[in-house]
Amino acid sequence: MRRALLAAGILASAAWAQDAPPPDRRSGYEDMGRETRAMQDDDTANPATFWVLDGEASWKKKAGAADKACAECHGDAASTMKGVAARYPAPDAKTGKLVNLEQRINACRVERQEAKPLPYESRELLALTSFVAKQSRGLPIDVPNSQATKRALENGRALYKRKIGQIDLSCAQCHDQNAGRHLAGNVIPQAHPTGYPLYRLEWQGVGSLQRRLRNCMSGLRAEAYEYGSQELVDLEYYLMWRARGMKVETPAVRP
Repeated sequence: MRRALLAAGILASAAWAQDAPPPDRRSGYEDMGRETRAMQDDDTANPATFWVLDGEASWKKKAGAADKACAECHGDAASTMKGVAARYPAPDAKTGKLVNLEQRINACRVERQEAKPLPYESRELLALTSFVAKQSRGLPIDVPNSQATKRALENGRALYKRKIGQIDLSCAQCHDQNAGRHLAGNVIPQAHPTGYPLYRLEWQGVGSLQRRLRNCMSGLRAEAYEYGSQELVDLEYYLMWRARGMKVETPAVRP
């Protein structure tokens, strides 16, 4: 009996260790140069502020057949949206399907405003998502952990560790095994999604986490999943789960 209990304890510890956050996690912010960090720290110098301001305007703008604004249902975003971005991706209350923040915003538009969903990576969707996510800045990432998210966690973890493309590399080989080293003059980050949507100097604009994931896949000469695919949402969830407890930085700036 004691041996059985000991074995069960060892298995439980091993399972927890697989999901337990490492003690030396670093945001990509810490690997940036002083000038880039200063750009993120100062909202008046952060280029993503223009998207946030556009998002605030969209929050108050009437839309759709119902001619309603987000603010009419949800009120002051500073209070009602506080902590929301830190909890996504999350299961949809009606369908149980795991959705990210952009999908939740679009679903809300369709349900409450009778408006069309905004296209992925469109200026309006990125702006509205940036505005909502900014209300969680400084709060710890705390995605839900339940039976409903168990499959997403397993799928996301498998995708993170799977070798893909003609380069035959996995996310884990770069961002776990080689984090902190240099590639093409840049520090390889630990891939914690603390600041999305974020302004990337390479893009000269704001982009979503899914855009960054698709960029990585293309860089490995692999076929990228479509925006909004369950594979990308599951991978987003795993990355957020891996970063739980770290603070939301939206809107972040990266090289």
